[in-house]
Amino acid sequence: MGRYRRVAVLMGGPSEERDVSLRSGQAVAAGLRSAGYLVSEVVVEKNLPELPLGTEAVFIALHGQFGEDGQVQCWLQRMGVPYTGSGPESSAAAFDKRISKRIFDSENIPTPPWAVIRKGSSCPLPFPVVIKPPRQGSSIGAKKVERESEWVSALETALRYDEEALVEAYIPGRELTVGLLDGIPLPVIEIHPRGGWYGYEEKYTTGLTRYDVPAMLPDVWAKNCQSMAVRTCQALGCRGLGRVDYRMAPDGELFVLEMNTIPGFTETSLLPKAAAAAGLSFPELCARILETAGL
Repeated sequence: MGRYRRVAVLMGGPSEERDVSLRSGQAVAAGLRSAGYLVSEVVVEKNLPELPLGTEAVFIALHGQFGEDGQVQCWLQRMGVPYTGSGPESSAAAFDKRISKRIFDSENIPTPPWAVIRKGSSCPLPFPVVIKPPRQGSSIGAKKVERESEWVSALETALRYDEEALVEAYIPGRELTVGLLDGIPLPVIEIHPRGGWYGYEEKYTTGLTRYDVPAMLPDVWAKNCQSMAVRTCQALGCRGLGRVDYRMAPDGELFVLEMNTIPGFTETSLLPKAAAAAGLSFPELCARILETAGL
């Protein structure tokens, strides 16, 4: 047992990812109990929750808006309760892809060509492209657009969630991700979705996606993925845990898509898979993350 004993796991929340968050939170709570902590499960609705008396630290298992955009972090900061993951500003920067893309460009972190568009816009980049809401996770509202005839429908889907949409060049090649635990990169994972598109269903339906853990890459490529994950985390000012998603071109060139500050903890989630490949059990992973909690 480390610095904390009585802990609360926040889950649920008002975002489109509520169901995933509930699954993540229940898994984390079970993992922390296995590791010896006294755990309260706090299901968040639309308003700020009450923390149980005596809570010493909070494990945030909230995905999407309110959980990953800095709001819950601001609230916990004001209350003086240590929490897992990144602080308010870093959370907001990583969550809003418009902000993180600008940071990637300014820090020379390679990312696919991109643009921000509004209703009625034609596609500003050559096809194929990916269009997505700038402030959603789990591929909610995201579409790969192969040709002009698919554009209007995909733009309408993305704009259901925001006044603007982010469009980026689609990089043919491999889908990779690197988890981070207290600044240390975990083994690289390669993602093989059935049908080639790693959307919401492929992320959360068992059997629709195959994972290579660790990815079968030349050592130099794998090390580049890991060092780029650390650079991305540092550029955004993130801490505690995270996951950096990539596309890799056939020649090994890497493109950072985004940084997830609160990755999933469900049975199909990637951070637990990477931790297991590094020799960490799920309860050990949860405990390690909890012990990084701070203000």
